[in-house]
Parts: sequence; C-alpha cells; structure tokens
Amino acid sequence: MLITTKLEQMSIMNTNRQGNLTQTSQTHRANMQKNLQRRLESARAKGDEALIRLLEAEANYIG
Repeated sequence: MLITTKLEQMSIMNTNRQGNLTQTSQTHRANMQKNLQRRLESARAKGDEALIRLLEAEANYIG
C-alpha cells in the first residue's frame, strides 16, 4: 500500500490542476482562433474591408 503525506497529496493535486489549466487554456485559444477564422471568412465574403482589417489586427494580437 502506498502511503503519502498531506504535502505529497497537495503537490499531486496542484500538478493535476496545473495540467487542467494548461489544457483549458489551449482549448480556449484554439476556439478563439476558429471563431476568428469564421468571422474573417464572413467579412471577406461580404467585402467588408474595414472589418477585415480589424479582424486581421485581432488575429495578430492573439497570435
């Protein structure tokens, strides 16, 4: 049987939490990029040059 101290348990929980936050952050960023791409495609289809420039600036900002 494995016996862990309270400190070891907290360390494991913190490691797991950090991994979850990292995954959530990556998923959020991917969703923002997909949404931005859809918005850009829509603006291009409408020929809205001002909106295209704004969305391209947003794309540069979020990476």
